[in-house]
This record gives sequence, C-alpha cells and structure tokens, in this order.
Amino acid sequence: MLANVRSCALKGIDGFEVITEVDIAPGLPTLSVVGLPDAEVKESKDRVSAAVRNSGFDFPLRRITVNLSPAELRKSGTQFDLAMAVGIVAANGEMSGQAIEKLKNLVLLGELALDGTLRPCAGILPMLISVKEKYTAVIPPGNLLEGKTSGAKFITPRTLRDLVNWLEGRTDDSAVTVSYVPQEEESTQHLLDFSDVKGQAVAKRALEIAAAGGHNVLMIGLPGTGKSMLAKRFPGILPPLTDDEMLEITKIYSVCNLIGTSRLLTRRPFRDPHHTISDVALIGGGTTPKPGEVSLAHNGVLFLDEFAEFSRTTLEVLRQPLENGQVTISRAKETVTFPARFTLIAAMNPCPCGNLGSPHTPCTCTPMQISRYQNKISGPLLDRIDLTVHLNPVAYGDWNKPAEGETSAQIRARVIAAREIQQKRFAGTPTTANAFMTQKQIKEFCPLPDGADRILEAAMRKFGLSARSLDKVLKTARTIADLEGKENIETTHLIEVLQYRPLDRKGVPDL
Repeated sequence: MLANVRSCALKGIDGFEVITEVDIAPGLPTLSVVGLPDAEVKESKDRVSAAVRNSGFDFPLRRITVNLSPAELRKSGTQFDLAMAVGIVAANGEMSGQAIEKLKNLVLLGELALDGTLRPCAGILPMLISVKEKYTAVIPPGNLLEGKTSGAKFITPRTLRDLVNWLEGRTDDSAVTVSYVPQEEESTQHLLDFSDVKGQAVAKRALEIAAAGGHNVLMIGLPGTGKSMLAKRFPGILPPLTDDEMLEITKIYSVCNLIGTSRLLTRRPFRDPHHTISDVALIGGGTTPKPGEVSLAHNGVLFLDEFAEFSRTTLEVLRQPLENGQVTISRAKETVTFPARFTLIAAMNPCPCGNLGSPHTPCTCTPMQISRYQNKISGPLLDRIDLTVHLNPVAYGDWNKPAEGETSAQIRARVIAAREIQQKRFAGTPTTANAFMTQKQIKEFCPLPDGADRILEAAMRKFGLSARSLDKVLKTARTIADLEGKENIETTHLIEVLQYRPLDRKGVPDL
C-alpha cells in the first residue's frame, strides 16, 4: 500500500513543504529512505521502527520505501520522524479512511522517542511560517512557543498514539493540545551601563554615532583602556527591534535550536566569538549549511575582541557580509543565503605586546613584529569599517571622579530619535539605517555643503581614501547630522568623520 504525509524541511532559514511518500511492498524486511536525506534523517529508521512498535502498532516485516519529495533538494533534521511513522501506520492498513482523509490537511513535524513520545526539534518556526496559510501543523509540545510565534494553526499531541487516536476520532481536541505557557523574559541579565566607563569621551561619541546609523567601529588602544567595557555596553544604547526584525532573528535561532524558553527574541543579539574560531563557524557552512556567528548577530552586534589575533583567512570571510548584509554558501547540490546585517565592533592592541606608545611601559616588539601584527587587518577589510577610534590610557583624575558620565538611557534616547528620522527617510525601501544606503540614496540624501568638495578631494589625495571610504564618510556624516537634528550635512560633520579614520592616514596611530 501507499500513503502520503506532509512534512517540512529547511533551506537556509526558510521552510518548504516535503511530501513523505511511504510504500510497503512484498520482499525482504527493509526500511529505505530516499530523496537526498542527510545522515541524521537516515538514522531515524531505527527510532521510527521502535516508536511504531512501542505505540501498539504492527511494524510490517516487508520492504518499506520512504521517499522525501522533492527529491532534488537535500533534507536534514529530525522532524521527519513523525511523518514517516504515521505514513507507515497508514500504509500498513491500520488507519481508517476517515483518519487518512484528515491527514490531507495536516503537516506533521516532530522527532520521536523510542516509546513514541514527541520530542522538540530545530527549525520549527520557519517551517510553520512557510505552511501556515494552507495547513494545520502537528508539532511536539516542546515547540509550543514557536508555534505561538508563527501564528499558524497547530496541535501538540504528546505521543504517536495520541495523534492516531485523534485522527480516528476516539479522542477530542483536548487530547492533542497543551496549555499555553506565558512567554518568559529572554534574559534576566542586567544590561551594563555607559556611566560605568570613566573617561574615553571620544570613543563613547564614536559608539553613539555607530548605534545611530548602524556603522562598524574599530577601537585601538593599550590593554585596560576600556575597549571591552565599551563594546559590552554598546547593546544598551541600540534602538528597540521592530516586529519584523524580532521574527527574523527568532527564525535564525530556531534553525540553530538556540531559542531556549522565549517564544520571541526581543533583544538585539550580541555575539563575541573567541579569536580561535574557524572561518566556517564564523561565516556559516558545513556539509548541510548552517548559520554562523555573523548570522546569529543579524540585526545586532558582532564583537571581535583581539581583532588582530584572528587568523587572516577568518577575517577575510567578513568582507561579503559587511558589504552585502548576507552570506551566500554554495555546495554541489544547493546554494543557501543567510542574512547577516550586523554592526561590527572590533577591538585590538597597537602591537603584539600591547605597549606601543605607552608612557609607562616600553614596547618590546620589533618593527617587523609590529608591521606583521598590523597587516593582519587587510586594506579591503579596513575599507569596510566606518569609524576607527584610538583609546588613550585613562588618567587617574578621570578614574577617580565621583560624578558619573552620561547613562546608556540618555545616549539611547538620542540614538532612537536619529533612527526615527532614518525610518521616515527610508520608508518603503529595504534600507533600515544610514550605513546601508545605496548609491542612489547617497546622492539623494547626502548633498555636500559649500566648500566640502575641496575638503574631500584633499582628504582623498592626502590620505589615500578609496571611493568606498568616501561613501562611508558621507553616510557617517549623514548620521551625525541626524543626531543633531540637522536637515543637511554640514562641513563640521565631515571634519568630525575624517577624525575617525586614522588608519586611512598612517596605519595605527602613535599613542
């Protein structure tokens, strides 16, 4: 006999419908899965056979073929267990015509324990979103919060037997629904405050500009000058997420099975991988492509501490996401695109020992070591960084000041006001912040003030600025104007931006 059951799979962070076709024919007892299944799908054979038997159904000792259609797309994940088990039960003649008719309007998703219990699996949210307009979904109780987030119609049976009893009409809807659990706070961690950082007014100003316009920042300074402190407080001044941004982030974390107890991620992500990370872990990939750190930081912050300690090959893979806001991973059978629109905050020392230019501790590095260390950051990568700021050692008088500086809340209020201006400016377009403006938008929204041509021409000639660097200067100047509530860019805004590009002038500046 033949049975067809609907399920879903993932391509990137989007779901697509899969028809699980089950055929039982005479022959030696085997269970074969075809249709480009990954190893984790093939391993489901033993789980499914045990779950069917332990749920009180007969497992046919014949030749069973399971086809996952469309066969040309690779399938991964454990969510096919339930569809395969129900398909075997139906094809074996243990379900009535009424139950099989009900199956036509269902999409079955879920991993099975050996006793037939439904267990949660990764990627349920994007799968539900892809089919919510057409079908009712069957999902494990452990994925209830993702079901609520998706807006899809779904049921949550606890076991395979509960689902079949419901299909047969032996139980009512209460047997396949779980009481809704209110959303828990995503994190109880207290956000760190900018008022904790003593001195470093220039760096704070640069981070405010970065938050207001989505610009990338590189901080250079001696150890202990506050680079990590500032970076960890940066999320506290970012504007709140929009509903679309929340959903997009949650889809990425659902695919990676990182949602936890929250049904909707409401805070901008902050990712800070160690400098020993591989390029695949940073950018994403693998045999079955999965999102990397740059995608997990989407709509949030990617903090790379000890920037020059990362391997050069790892840093170079950042070029595409910094430029395009997405990562495209090509494999022989498929090409997958993951979103990766993040704000890069990088921090590094001026030399390997960290003491270059220190007024108290002499540098022990040779000129060759300093040059090799600084050259780990290639010119094309530096070209994609909007703001470079140098942190001086904190003076004792600043450290011992009883009065605190501006709080994160005060800075955030200005950032939100600037972002609101940008939302109105870019309404109806994919652009969300000044840093992501297209060439056409730069020409439209960044007209130069009188006399600015001479300043930019001199800067380009003297500092060797590329065309991309000039575009970033204009985008950043536009953000400074927004922070000040100015309709147009002024000369002072351009001059301030040029002060934040020391690496374009002479490498890492002297302290």
